[in-house]
Amino acid sequence: MTVIIENEFLVATIAEVGAELISLKSKKTQLEYIWQGDPAYWGRHAPVLFPIVGRLKEDKYSYDGQTYSMSQHGFARDSLFEVIQHGKELASFSLKSSKETKKQYPFDFELILSYELIEESVIVSYQVENTGTKEMYFSIGGHPAFNVPLEKNLSFDDYYLTFTPLKSRIQLPLEGPYIDLDHKTLGQTNTSLDLRHEMFEKDAIIFETKGTNSFTITSDESEHGVTLSYKNMPYVGIWSPYPKEAPFVCIEPWCGIADTLKSNGNLKDKLGINQLETNQLFNTQYTISVK
Repeated sequence: MTVIIENEFLVATIAEVGAELISLKSKKTQLEYIWQGDPAYWGRHAPVLFPIVGRLKEDKYSYDGQTYSMSQHGFARDSLFEVIQHGKELASFSLKSSKETKKQYPFDFELILSYELIEESVIVSYQVENTGTKEMYFSIGGHPAFNVPLEKNLSFDDYYLTFTPLKSRIQLPLEGPYIDLDHKTLGQTNTSLDLRHEMFEKDAIIFETKGTNSFTITSDESEHGVTLSYKNMPYVGIWSPYPKEAPFVCIEPWCGIADTLKSNGNLKDKLGINQLETNQLFNTQYTISVK
């Protein structure tokens, strides 16, 4: 089942499974901005990553003396959400802890995803509530994939990525699926970055981010592009599945990150982990704007 919201400019479609944005289309141009999930490249669109972001070492972690298994990016992206609000321009979806989630993740929670259309933008909001009696540890993030090229007469190589503010950011390299903290560098995000499939040879390109950040996929050959922006999400990943020459690029804002090479597996010690006291709320959001 899907839910549709729309305004004067855009139509957005969200799947109830994963509360995943599966389409964002311009009414004026009929351009589709979201990757349509061809499994030959990658069968998803814009999944939510919860309660972890990235890969755990050996897909396991420990908490309070017990060991749990969880696959990359967590279970929310494959879970059925409940529609709790559906207006013309706004929809909200809820996922609550259950016996099934507790086999992987021993916390009581409610996760609410909301999508709101405002002019030529969609605001994607995350709210996490600790509904249990003990402190909760979690990560959360987005994984939206954008069509590149946006228009049939252009190619992947016609596009480039721009950064706002235009300044250098700490880059965190991957060694396999894990963060190699010992070799972090200064990424050259003080200039635009031409999109080439080869740039993803070592998987995602990951930067630390502070304050307000915007990332734009654009081309000098077209007036159309897409921007993802947010405040106070500490990491971003840029990804496309090399060596496949996939016609999309993901811009992934994260509150959390994959395990490091030296991770001890304890959830409380995990890099980028968020802590939430009982009955407290965690809120964050990002915005996708199109032209």
